[in-house]
Amino acid sequence: MQSGELFKVRRAGILLHPTSLPHSIGNGDLGQQAFYFVDFLVSCGVSVWQMLPLSPPHGDLSPYQSQSVNAINPVLISLEKLIEHNWLTADDNPPHDQGEEAIRTYRFARLREAFAGFKQHATEEELQAFEQFKINHAHWLEDYALYRLLKSLHDNAGWTQWPAKYRDRKKTSIDALKKQHADEIGFYCFEQFAAFGQWLDLKKYSNEKGIYLFGDMPIFVAHDSVDVWASRKNFLLDKKGQPNVVAGVPPDYFSETGQLWGNPHYDWKYMQKDGFQWWLERFKTQQVLFDVIRIDHFRGFEACWAVPADEETAINGEWVKVPGAELFETLRQHIDLPLVAEDLGVITDEVTALREQFDLPGMKILQFAFDGGAGNPYLPHHHEPNSVVYTGTHDNNTTVGWFHELPSHAQQHVCSYVQCDPHDMPWALISSAFSSVARLAIIPMQDVLAADAAHRMNVPGTAEGNWRWRFDWNQLPDGVHDRIRQLAGFFDRK
Repeated sequence: MQSGELFKVRRAGILLHPTSLPHSIGNGDLGQQAFYFVDFLVSCGVSVWQMLPLSPPHGDLSPYQSQSVNAINPVLISLEKLIEHNWLTADDNPPHDQGEEAIRTYRFARLREAFAGFKQHATEEELQAFEQFKINHAHWLEDYALYRLLKSLHDNAGWTQWPAKYRDRKKTSIDALKKQHADEIGFYCFEQFAAFGQWLDLKKYSNEKGIYLFGDMPIFVAHDSVDVWASRKNFLLDKKGQPNVVAGVPPDYFSETGQLWGNPHYDWKYMQKDGFQWWLERFKTQQVLFDVIRIDHFRGFEACWAVPADEETAINGEWVKVPGAELFETLRQHIDLPLVAEDLGVITDEVTALREQFDLPGMKILQFAFDGGAGNPYLPHHHEPNSVVYTGTHDNNTTVGWFHELPSHAQQHVCSYVQCDPHDMPWALISSAFSSVARLAIIPMQDVLAADAAHRMNVPGTAEGNWRWRFDWNQLPDGVHDRIRQLAGFFDRK
Protein backbone atom coordinates (compact mmCIF):
# COMPACT_ATOMS: atom_id res chain seq x y z
CA MET A 1 0.00 0.00 0.00
CA GLN A 2 2.99 2.31 -0.43
CA SER A 3 2.98 5.05 -3.02
CA GLY A 4 5.09 3.05 -5.47
CA GLU A 5 5.91 4.35 -8.92
CA LEU A 6 2.82 6.52 -9.13
CA PHE A 7 3.99 9.18 -6.67
CA LYS A 8 7.68 9.14 -7.49
CA VAL A 9 7.18 11.86 -10.09
CA ARG A 10 4.77 14.78 -10.47
CA ARG A 11 1.66 13.66 -12.31
CA ALA A 12 -1.69 14.96 -13.48
CA GLY A 13 -4.94 13.36 -14.47
CA ILE A 14 -8.65 13.76 -15.11
CA LEU A 15 -11.64 12.70 -12.98
CA LEU A 16 -14.39 11.04 -15.02
CA HIS A 17 -16.65 8.16 -14.06
CA PRO A 18 -17.12 5.62 -16.90
CA THR A 19 -20.90 6.14 -16.85
CA SER A 20 -20.18 9.73 -17.98
CA LEU A 21 -18.53 8.59 -21.21
CA PRO A 22 -20.44 9.30 -24.43
CA HIS A 23 -22.81 6.56 -25.57
CA SER A 24 -25.76 6.36 -27.92
CA ILE A 25 -27.67 3.97 -25.60
CA GLY A 26 -27.88 5.45 -22.13
CA ASN A 27 -24.90 5.62 -19.81
CA GLY A 28 -21.28 5.29 -20.81
CA ASP A 29 -19.71 1.85 -20.54
CA LEU A 30 -16.47 -0.10 -21.06
CA GLY A 31 -16.70 -0.09 -24.83
CA GLN A 32 -14.70 1.80 -27.41
CA GLN A 33 -15.35 5.22 -25.88
CA ALA A 34 -13.44 4.16 -22.75
CA PHE A 35 -10.44 3.31 -24.91
CA TYR A 36 -10.81 6.64 -26.73
CA PHE A 37 -10.70 8.38 -23.36
CA VAL A 38 -7.41 6.68 -22.53
CA ASP A 39 -6.07 7.95 -25.85
CA PHE A 40 -7.37 11.42 -24.96
CA LEU A 41 -5.42 11.36 -21.69
CA VAL A 42 -2.28 10.35 -23.57
CA SER A 43 -2.79 13.18 -26.06
CA CYS A 44 -3.11 15.62 -23.12
CA GLY A 45 0.24 14.49 -21.70
CA VAL A 46 -1.24 13.27 -18.39
CA SER A 47 -1.12 9.82 -16.86
CA VAL A 48 -3.97 9.28 -14.37
CA TRP A 49 -7.66 8.46 -14.89
CA GLN A 50 -9.60 8.87 -11.64
CA MET A 51 -13.16 7.62 -11.27
CA LEU A 52 -15.85 6.86 -8.70
CA PRO A 53 -16.55 3.39 -7.24
CA LEU A 54 -17.38 0.83 -9.94
CA SER A 55 -19.81 -1.05 -7.69
CA PRO A 56 -23.49 -1.62 -8.61
CA PRO A 57 -25.72 1.10 -7.11
CA HIS A 58 -29.31 1.05 -5.96
CA GLY A 59 -32.07 3.01 -7.66
CA ASP A 60 -30.61 6.42 -6.83
CA LEU A 61 -27.51 5.44 -8.87
CA SER A 62 -25.10 6.52 -6.11
CA PRO A 63 -21.92 4.42 -6.35
CA TYR A 64 -21.31 5.22 -2.66
CA GLN A 65 -24.35 3.19 -1.53
CA SER A 66 -23.89 0.00 -3.50
CA GLN A 67 -25.21 -3.54 -3.51
CA SER A 68 -21.70 -5.01 -3.33
CA VAL A 69 -18.22 -3.68 -2.58
CA ASN A 70 -16.64 -6.30 -4.87
CA ALA A 71 -18.92 -6.44 -7.91
CA ILE A 72 -18.80 -4.18 -10.97
CA ASN A 73 -21.95 -2.33 -12.03
CA PRO A 74 -23.33 -4.49 -14.88
CA VAL A 75 -24.61 -1.46 -16.80
CA LEU A 76 -20.94 -0.75 -17.52
CA ILE A 77 -20.75 -3.90 -19.66
CA SER A 78 -20.29 -2.99 -23.31
CA LEU A 79 -22.85 -4.76 -25.49
CA GLU A 80 -20.63 -4.13 -28.50
CA LYS A 81 -17.80 -6.08 -26.87
CA LEU A 82 -20.18 -8.99 -26.24
CA ILE A 83 -21.08 -8.97 -29.93
CA GLU A 84 -17.36 -9.15 -30.78
CA HIS A 85 -17.14 -12.31 -28.66
CA ASN A 86 -20.02 -13.83 -30.67
CA TRP A 87 -22.09 -14.11 -27.49
CA LEU A 88 -24.63 -11.57 -28.72
CA THR A 89 -26.11 -10.67 -32.08
CA ALA A 90 -26.18 -7.09 -33.33
CA ASP A 91 -29.36 -5.05 -32.91
CA ASP A 92 -30.11 -2.69 -35.78
CA ASN A 93 -32.75 -0.75 -33.84
CA PRO A 94 -31.66 -0.17 -30.22
CA PRO A 95 -33.54 2.41 -28.09
CA HIS A 96 -32.09 5.91 -27.94
CA ASP A 97 -34.64 8.36 -26.56
CA GLN A 98 -37.06 6.15 -24.65
CA GLY A 99 -36.04 7.21 -21.15
CA GLU A 100 -33.50 6.00 -18.63
CA GLU A 101 -35.54 3.11 -17.24
CA ALA A 102 -36.37 1.75 -20.70
CA ILE A 103 -32.72 1.84 -21.69
CA ARG A 104 -31.63 0.06 -18.50
CA THR A 105 -34.29 -2.61 -19.10
CA TYR A 106 -33.00 -3.00 -22.63
CA ARG A 107 -29.39 -3.38 -21.48
CA PHE A 108 -30.27 -6.07 -18.92
CA ALA A 109 -32.40 -7.95 -21.44
CA ARG A 110 -29.45 -7.93 -23.85
CA LEU A 111 -27.18 -9.25 -21.11
CA ARG A 112 -29.52 -12.22 -20.67
CA GLU A 113 -29.35 -12.82 -24.41
CA ALA A 114 -25.56 -12.71 -24.14
CA PHE A 115 -25.59 -15.35 -21.39
CA ALA A 116 -27.65 -17.63 -23.61
CA GLY A 117 -25.25 -16.94 -26.47
CA PHE A 118 -22.27 -17.62 -24.24
CA LYS A 119 -23.63 -21.02 -23.24
CA GLN A 120 -24.23 -21.83 -26.90
CA HIS A 121 -21.16 -20.34 -28.60
CA ALA A 122 -18.38 -19.99 -26.03
CA THR A 123 -15.11 -21.65 -26.89
CA GLU A 124 -13.59 -24.23 -24.57
CA GLU A 125 -11.06 -21.60 -23.51
CA GLU A 126 -13.84 -19.14 -22.66
CA LEU A 127 -15.76 -21.76 -20.67
CA GLN A 128 -12.61 -22.59 -18.71
CA ALA A 129 -12.00 -18.88 -18.09
CA PHE A 130 -15.52 -18.56 -16.66
CA GLU A 131 -14.96 -21.48 -14.31
CA GLN A 132 -11.60 -20.06 -13.21
CA PHE A 133 -13.21 -16.65 -12.62
CA LYS A 134 -15.76 -18.25 -10.28
CA ILE A 135 -12.95 -19.97 -8.39
CA ASN A 136 -10.84 -16.79 -8.13
CA HIS A 137 -13.77 -14.76 -6.79
CA ALA A 138 -15.44 -17.46 -4.72
CA HIS A 139 -15.21 -15.43 -1.51
CA TRP A 140 -17.93 -13.04 -2.75
CA LEU A 141 -19.34 -14.05 -6.15
CA GLU A 142 -21.89 -16.74 -5.25
CA ASP A 143 -23.24 -14.70 -2.35
CA TYR A 144 -23.61 -11.73 -4.68
CA ALA A 145 -25.49 -13.86 -7.23
CA LEU A 146 -27.78 -15.21 -4.49
CA TYR A 147 -28.42 -11.69 -3.22
CA ARG A 148 -29.34 -10.47 -6.72
CA LEU A 149 -31.59 -13.51 -7.19
CA LEU A 150 -33.40 -13.01 -3.89
CA LYS A 151 -33.97 -9.33 -4.56
CA SER A 152 -35.50 -10.22 -7.92
CA LEU A 153 -37.75 -12.81 -6.26
CA HIS A 154 -38.94 -10.32 -3.64
CA ASP A 155 -39.75 -7.23 -5.72
CA ASN A 156 -36.35 -5.68 -5.00
CA ALA A 157 -37.05 -5.54 -1.25
CA GLY A 158 -34.12 -5.13 1.12
CA TRP A 159 -32.78 -8.35 2.61
CA THR A 160 -34.23 -7.71 6.08
CA GLN A 161 -37.70 -7.86 4.45
CA TRP A 162 -37.17 -11.33 2.97
CA PRO A 163 -38.66 -14.43 4.63
CA ALA A 164 -36.60 -15.30 7.71
CA LYS A 165 -35.22 -18.46 6.11
CA TYR A 166 -33.52 -16.33 3.44
CA ARG A 167 -32.85 -13.32 5.62
CA ASP A 168 -30.98 -15.52 8.09
CA ARG A 169 -29.41 -17.73 5.40
CA LYS A 170 -30.79 -21.04 6.63
CA LYS A 171 -28.61 -23.66 4.98
CA THR A 172 -31.39 -25.97 3.80
CA SER A 173 -33.28 -23.04 2.24
CA ILE A 174 -30.20 -21.59 0.56
CA ASP A 175 -29.18 -25.01 -0.79
CA ALA A 176 -32.67 -25.52 -2.22
CA LEU A 177 -32.54 -22.06 -3.78
CA LYS A 178 -29.21 -22.84 -5.44
CA LYS A 179 -30.60 -26.02 -6.92
CA GLN A 180 -33.89 -24.52 -8.08
CA HIS A 181 -32.35 -21.38 -9.63
CA ALA A 182 -28.95 -22.61 -10.77
CA ASP A 183 -29.24 -21.02 -14.22
CA GLU A 184 -30.27 -17.62 -12.82
CA ILE A 185 -27.36 -17.72 -10.38
CA GLY A 186 -25.14 -18.59 -13.32
CA PHE A 187 -26.40 -15.48 -15.14
CA TYR A 188 -25.43 -13.14 -12.31
CA CYS A 189 -22.00 -14.76 -12.19
CA PHE A 190 -21.70 -14.36 -15.97
CA GLU A 191 -22.48 -10.64 -15.68
CA GLN A 192 -19.49 -10.22 -13.40
CA PHE A 193 -17.30 -12.43 -15.59
CA ALA A 194 -18.09 -10.18 -18.55
CA ALA A 195 -17.66 -6.97 -16.54
CA PHE A 196 -14.32 -7.98 -15.02
CA GLY A 197 -13.06 -9.23 -18.38
CA GLN A 198 -13.89 -5.96 -20.10
CA TRP A 199 -12.45 -3.92 -17.24
CA LEU A 200 -9.17 -5.83 -17.22
CA ASP A 201 -8.87 -5.40 -21.00
CA LEU A 202 -9.26 -1.65 -20.46
CA LYS A 203 -6.77 -1.66 -17.59
CA LYS A 204 -4.21 -3.54 -19.68
CA TYR A 205 -4.64 -1.03 -22.52
CA SER A 206 -4.39 1.90 -20.09
CA ASN A 207 -1.26 0.63 -18.37
CA GLU A 208 0.41 -0.11 -21.70
CA LYS A 209 -0.27 3.50 -22.67
CA GLY A 210 1.24 4.73 -19.39
CA ILE A 211 -2.12 5.55 -17.79
CA TYR A 212 -2.77 4.69 -14.12
CA LEU A 213 -6.35 3.88 -13.07
CA PHE A 214 -7.34 5.63 -9.82
CA GLY A 215 -10.35 4.13 -8.02
CA ASP A 216 -12.47 5.07 -5.03
CA MET A 217 -13.50 3.08 -1.94
CA PRO A 218 -16.32 4.22 0.38
CA ILE A 219 -15.51 3.47 4.02
CA PHE A 220 -19.06 2.31 4.81
CA VAL A 221 -21.35 -0.08 2.96
CA ALA A 222 -25.09 0.11 2.35
CA HIS A 223 -27.25 -1.79 4.83
CA ASP A 224 -29.12 -3.32 1.89
CA SER A 225 -26.09 -5.03 0.37
CA VAL A 226 -24.73 -8.52 -0.03
CA ASP A 227 -21.83 -7.46 2.18
CA VAL A 228 -24.05 -7.03 5.23
CA TRP A 229 -26.45 -9.89 4.41
CA ALA A 230 -23.68 -12.44 3.87
CA SER A 231 -21.33 -11.21 6.63
CA ARG A 232 -23.59 -10.08 9.46
CA LYS A 233 -20.96 -10.92 12.08
CA ASN A 234 -18.84 -8.02 10.75
CA PHE A 235 -21.54 -5.46 11.60
CA LEU A 236 -23.38 -4.23 14.69
CA LEU A 237 -26.84 -5.65 14.02
CA ASP A 238 -29.74 -7.05 16.02
CA LYS A 239 -31.19 -10.56 15.59
CA LYS A 240 -33.32 -9.45 12.65
CA GLY A 241 -30.41 -7.81 10.88
CA GLN A 242 -31.30 -4.22 11.71
CA PRO A 243 -28.47 -1.84 12.75
CA ASN A 244 -28.01 -1.04 16.43
CA VAL A 245 -26.15 2.15 15.54
CA VAL A 246 -25.74 3.96 12.24
CA ALA A 247 -23.10 6.21 10.74
CA GLY A 248 -23.17 9.95 10.26
CA VAL A 249 -21.41 13.14 11.28
CA PRO A 250 -22.21 15.40 14.26
CA PRO A 251 -23.79 18.86 14.12
CA ASP A 252 -21.49 21.50 12.66
CA TYR A 253 -21.48 24.86 10.91
CA PHE A 254 -23.29 23.36 7.91
CA SER A 255 -26.03 21.48 9.77
CA GLU A 256 -27.52 22.03 13.22
CA THR A 257 -28.63 18.40 13.40
CA GLY A 258 -25.61 16.80 11.71
CA GLN A 259 -25.89 14.23 8.94
CA LEU A 260 -27.50 10.83 9.44
CA TRP A 261 -26.19 8.50 6.73
CA GLY A 262 -27.85 5.32 7.97
CA ASN A 263 -25.01 2.91 7.14
CA PRO A 264 -24.47 0.17 9.71
CA HIS A 265 -21.30 0.36 11.78
CA TYR A 266 -18.64 -2.31 11.71
CA ASP A 267 -18.05 -4.60 14.64
CA TRP A 268 -14.42 -3.57 14.86
CA LYS A 269 -13.70 -5.86 17.82
CA TYR A 270 -14.77 -8.88 15.79
CA MET A 271 -12.93 -7.66 12.68
CA GLN A 272 -9.70 -7.16 14.56
CA LYS A 273 -9.97 -10.55 16.23
CA ASP A 274 -10.56 -12.08 12.77
CA GLY A 275 -7.41 -10.47 11.38
CA PHE A 276 -9.43 -7.99 9.28
CA GLN A 277 -10.20 -10.72 6.74
CA TRP A 278 -13.23 -8.88 5.33
CA TRP A 279 -11.09 -5.82 4.63
CA LEU A 280 -8.26 -7.86 3.15
CA GLU A 281 -10.63 -9.56 0.71
CA ARG A 282 -12.16 -6.20 -0.20
CA PHE A 283 -8.77 -4.65 -0.87
CA LYS A 284 -7.59 -7.66 -2.86
CA THR A 285 -10.46 -7.12 -5.31
CA GLN A 286 -9.57 -3.43 -5.65
CA GLN A 287 -5.93 -4.38 -6.19
CA VAL A 288 -7.02 -6.38 -9.24
CA LEU A 289 -9.01 -3.46 -10.63
CA PHE A 290 -6.93 -0.35 -9.89
CA ASP A 291 -3.42 1.06 -9.63
CA VAL A 292 -4.30 3.39 -6.73
CA ILE A 293 -7.36 3.84 -4.48
CA ARG A 294 -8.86 6.83 -2.69
CA ILE A 295 -10.37 5.96 0.70
CA ASP A 296 -13.52 7.99 1.22
CA HIS A 297 -14.15 9.44 4.74
CA PHE A 298 -10.69 8.49 5.96
CA ARG A 299 -11.31 10.17 9.32
CA GLY A 300 -13.67 7.26 10.08
CA PHE A 301 -10.66 4.98 10.47
CA GLU A 302 -9.61 6.96 13.54
CA ALA A 303 -13.05 7.41 15.10
CA CYS A 304 -16.64 7.11 13.80
CA TRP A 305 -19.73 9.07 14.77
CA ALA A 306 -22.15 6.40 15.98
CA VAL A 307 -25.85 7.27 16.34
CA PRO A 308 -28.50 4.99 17.90
CA ALA A 309 -30.53 3.56 15.04
CA ASP A 310 -33.84 4.89 16.40
CA GLU A 311 -32.69 8.52 16.39
CA GLU A 312 -34.18 10.88 13.80
CA THR A 313 -31.12 13.13 13.65
CA ALA A 314 -27.38 12.74 14.21
CA ILE A 315 -27.34 14.96 17.32
CA ASN A 316 -27.30 12.22 19.93
CA GLY A 317 -24.31 10.29 18.67
CA GLU A 318 -20.84 9.72 20.04
CA TRP A 319 -17.33 9.32 18.72
CA VAL A 320 -16.23 5.69 18.84
CA LYS A 321 -12.56 4.88 18.45
CA VAL A 322 -11.57 2.54 15.60
CA PRO A 323 -8.44 0.33 15.31
CA GLY A 324 -7.39 2.09 12.11
CA ALA A 325 -3.66 1.82 12.78
CA GLU A 326 -3.97 -1.94 13.28
CA LEU A 327 -6.01 -2.27 10.09
CA PHE A 328 -3.55 -0.30 7.97
CA GLU A 329 -0.61 -2.20 9.43
CA THR A 330 -2.33 -5.44 8.39
CA LEU A 331 -3.00 -4.03 4.93
CA ARG A 332 0.63 -2.91 4.60
CA GLN A 333 1.75 -6.48 5.21
CA HIS A 334 -0.58 -8.07 2.66
CA ILE A 335 -1.67 -5.50 0.05
CA ASP A 336 0.45 -3.76 -2.57
CA LEU A 337 -1.87 -0.92 -3.54
CA PRO A 338 -1.13 2.80 -3.13
CA LEU A 339 -3.81 4.62 -1.11
CA VAL A 340 -4.97 8.23 -0.95
CA ALA A 341 -6.82 9.50 2.13
CA GLU A 342 -9.93 11.64 1.65
CA ASP A 343 -9.21 13.87 4.63
CA LEU A 344 -11.66 16.69 3.96
CA GLY A 345 -13.79 18.47 6.55
CA VAL A 346 -12.95 18.92 10.22
CA ILE A 347 -9.85 16.77 10.71
CA THR A 348 -8.33 16.25 14.15
CA ASP A 349 -4.66 15.90 14.98
CA GLU A 350 -5.27 12.20 15.60
CA VAL A 351 -6.62 11.70 12.07
CA THR A 352 -3.66 13.57 10.59
CA ALA A 353 -1.28 11.46 12.67
CA LEU A 354 -2.89 8.26 11.37
CA ARG A 355 -2.55 9.42 7.77
CA GLU A 356 1.07 10.46 8.28
CA GLN A 357 1.92 7.24 10.13
CA PHE A 358 1.21 5.32 6.94
CA ASP A 359 2.52 8.00 4.57
CA LEU A 360 -0.81 8.42 2.79
CA PRO A 361 -1.34 11.47 0.55
CA GLY A 362 -4.21 13.72 1.61
CA MET A 363 -6.45 15.91 -0.54
CA LYS A 364 -6.43 19.65 -1.30
CA ILE A 365 -9.53 21.21 -2.91
CA LEU A 366 -9.01 24.63 -4.48
CA GLN A 367 -12.70 25.54 -4.36
CA PHE A 368 -12.39 25.34 -0.55
CA ALA A 369 -9.34 27.61 -0.44
CA PHE A 370 -10.68 31.14 -0.64
CA ASP A 371 -12.42 31.77 2.64
CA GLY A 372 -10.92 31.98 6.10
CA GLY A 373 -7.96 34.16 5.16
CA ALA A 374 -4.36 33.44 4.23
CA GLY A 375 -4.14 30.55 6.68
CA ASN A 376 -6.66 28.42 4.79
CA PRO A 377 -4.91 25.02 4.38
CA TYR A 378 -6.32 24.51 0.90
CA LEU A 379 -4.53 27.57 -0.51
CA PRO A 380 -1.66 26.46 -2.74
CA HIS A 381 1.01 28.15 -0.59
CA HIS A 382 0.07 25.67 2.19
CA HIS A 383 0.13 22.54 0.04
CA GLU A 384 2.59 19.74 0.68
CA PRO A 385 4.13 17.33 -1.84
CA ASN A 386 2.49 14.24 -0.36
CA SER A 387 -1.00 15.24 -1.45
CA VAL A 388 -3.45 15.28 -4.35
CA VAL A 389 -4.80 18.65 -5.46
CA TYR A 390 -8.18 19.10 -7.17
CA THR A 391 -10.03 22.09 -8.54
CA GLY A 392 -13.17 20.33 -7.22
CA THR A 393 -14.54 16.83 -6.71
CA HIS A 394 -17.63 14.92 -7.84
CA ASP A 395 -19.51 16.47 -4.89
CA ASN A 396 -18.59 20.05 -5.84
CA ASN A 397 -20.04 22.41 -8.39
CA THR A 398 -18.06 22.77 -11.59
CA THR A 399 -15.41 25.48 -11.27
CA VAL A 400 -17.33 27.74 -13.66
CA GLY A 401 -20.53 27.17 -11.68
CA TRP A 402 -18.76 27.68 -8.36
CA PHE A 403 -17.11 30.93 -9.48
CA HIS A 404 -20.31 32.39 -10.93
CA GLU A 405 -22.18 31.72 -7.69
CA LEU A 406 -19.60 33.58 -5.56
CA PRO A 407 -20.47 37.14 -4.55
CA SER A 408 -18.51 39.77 -6.48
CA HIS A 409 -16.10 40.55 -3.64
CA ALA A 410 -15.23 36.84 -3.34
CA GLN A 411 -14.69 36.62 -7.09
CA GLN A 412 -12.30 39.57 -6.86
CA HIS A 413 -10.43 37.87 -4.01
CA VAL A 414 -10.00 34.66 -6.03
CA CYS A 415 -8.82 36.58 -9.08
CA SER A 416 -6.35 38.60 -7.01
CA TYR A 417 -4.84 35.44 -5.55
CA VAL A 418 -4.48 33.51 -8.81
CA GLN A 419 -3.71 36.68 -10.83
CA CYS A 420 -6.44 36.33 -13.44
CA ASP A 421 -9.49 37.98 -14.94
CA PRO A 422 -12.95 36.53 -14.24
CA HIS A 423 -13.25 35.23 -17.79
CA ASP A 424 -10.12 33.09 -17.22
CA MET A 425 -12.10 30.56 -15.19
CA PRO A 426 -11.78 27.59 -15.01
CA TRP A 427 -8.29 27.62 -16.54
CA ALA A 428 -6.79 29.92 -13.92
CA LEU A 429 -7.76 27.43 -11.21
CA ILE A 430 -6.58 24.48 -13.33
CA SER A 431 -3.23 26.21 -13.73
CA SER A 432 -3.05 26.73 -9.95
CA ALA A 433 -3.64 23.01 -9.45
CA PHE A 434 -0.90 22.08 -11.93
CA SER A 435 1.54 24.53 -10.33
CA SER A 436 0.93 23.20 -6.80
CA VAL A 437 3.73 21.28 -5.06
CA ALA A 438 1.24 18.40 -4.65
CA ARG A 439 2.62 15.42 -6.55
CA LEU A 440 -0.70 14.65 -8.22
CA ALA A 441 -3.15 17.14 -9.73
CA ILE A 442 -6.62 15.94 -10.76
CA ILE A 443 -9.06 17.98 -12.85
CA PRO A 444 -12.73 16.95 -13.21
CA MET A 445 -13.72 16.48 -16.85
CA GLN A 446 -16.37 19.18 -16.42
CA ASP A 447 -13.60 21.72 -15.82
CA VAL A 448 -11.65 20.50 -18.86
CA LEU A 449 -14.83 21.26 -20.80
CA ALA A 450 -15.31 24.62 -19.01
CA ALA A 451 -18.83 23.39 -18.21
CA ASP A 452 -21.28 25.31 -16.03
CA ALA A 453 -23.34 24.25 -13.00
CA ALA A 454 -25.82 22.32 -15.13
CA HIS A 455 -23.12 19.68 -15.57
CA ARG A 456 -22.64 18.75 -11.90
CA MET A 457 -22.27 15.06 -11.13
CA ASN A 458 -23.77 15.22 -7.63
CA VAL A 459 -25.40 17.70 -5.28
CA PRO A 460 -24.96 16.33 -1.73
CA GLY A 461 -28.15 16.25 0.31
CA THR A 462 -30.38 15.79 -2.74
CA ALA A 463 -31.85 12.46 -3.83
CA GLU A 464 -32.94 13.12 -7.41
CA GLY A 465 -31.08 13.68 -10.65
CA ASN A 466 -27.55 12.85 -9.49
CA TRP A 467 -24.89 10.56 -11.00
CA ARG A 468 -26.35 10.86 -14.52
CA TRP A 469 -24.06 13.37 -16.21
CA ARG A 470 -22.50 12.45 -19.56
CA PHE A 471 -20.33 14.46 -21.91
CA ASP A 472 -19.96 14.53 -25.66
CA TRP A 473 -16.71 14.89 -27.55
CA ASN A 474 -18.21 17.88 -29.38
CA GLN A 475 -18.03 19.77 -26.07
CA LEU A 476 -14.22 19.75 -26.09
CA PRO A 477 -12.88 23.30 -26.43
CA ASP A 478 -10.60 23.86 -29.41
CA GLY A 479 -6.99 23.13 -28.61
CA VAL A 480 -7.72 21.70 -25.16
CA HIS A 481 -5.24 18.83 -25.66
CA ASP A 482 -2.45 21.31 -26.34
CA ARG A 483 -3.45 23.51 -23.43
CA ILE A 484 -3.35 20.67 -20.89
CA ARG A 485 -0.13 19.26 -22.36
CA GLN A 486 1.46 22.70 -22.16
CA LEU A 487 0.48 23.09 -18.48
CA ALA A 488 1.84 19.63 -17.73
CA GLY A 489 5.12 20.61 -19.38
CA PHE A 490 5.36 23.95 -17.60
CA PHE A 491 4.90 22.37 -14.19
CA ASP A 492 6.85 19.15 -14.72
CA ARG A 493 3.86 16.84 -14.69
CA LYS A 494 3.04 13.85 -16.77
